[in-house]
Formats: sequence, structure tokens, C-alpha cells
Amino acid sequence: MTSDARSAARKEIAVNRQAFHNYEIIEKFEAGVVLTGTEIKSARDGRVNLKDAYGMVKSGEVWLLNCHISPYSHGNYANHEPLRARKLLLKRSEINRLIGRTTEKGLTLIPLRAYLKEGRLKCELALAKGRKVHD
Repeated sequence: MTSDARSAARKEIAVNRQAFHNYEIIEKFEAGVVLTGTEIKSARDGRVNLKDAYGMVKSGEVWLLNCHISPYSHGNYANHEPLRARKLLLKRSEINRLIGRTTEKGLTLIPLRAYLKEGRLKCELALAKGRKVHD
């Protein structure tokens, strides 16, 4: 596959630029995101903000919190809530690894970028350690 075909198959929607500045990236994961109909339409328009978003492992599932997906402009009464918690789809082995690693002191789960891959919204998550101000 050429680089042109790869870039056509992967359309970047949002990038969390502050994450690379504020955190030391330890490990990266690719996760699918469970969305409603108006959320994916709004995401395809590029209306996703990852600035204050973070991930959390709760009851054996991984959730994306504080990710703002703006309401769809042509939506109706059935439009989605912009800041709702969204479930992330990972392999069981990756979830088990995250359960162990996120309990360590100072490690957190943050989204680095959101992109469309073959029509589906994916989120690149990172296991990261916060940097000090003087770093």
C-alpha cells in the first residue's frame, strides 16, 4: 500500500497537541469508539475536541470521558449529548494490561488523536505519565 492510499484510508479528525507537551508517552493503543448516529455524522464533519479528554477503566471496560463531539448541525430532537461517556473497544488482553498499568501511581490514559479508518471512528490512546512543570 502506498503512502497516498494509506492517508486516504485514514482521515485525521482531531489531535490532542497538549498531550505530547504535558505527558511522557509510554505505550499507545488503537481503540474503536461506540457512537450514536448523529455522533458519527458530526465526527465526519471534524467537530471533535480531545483537549480535556481522558480514559478510565471501569468494571472491565474502557471509557472515554470529557471528549466533546458537537451536536450534528442537521440533527433533530434525537441529537446526542456532547460530553457523554463513550465506550472504547479494545482487545481483552489490552484491557487487562491497562487495568494493571493504570493502577500504578502517576500513570493515566489519554487520547492522542481521533481519526476515521475505513469509515469508523478510531481513537489512539496512550498510557502516559504526567510531566512536572520544570521538565
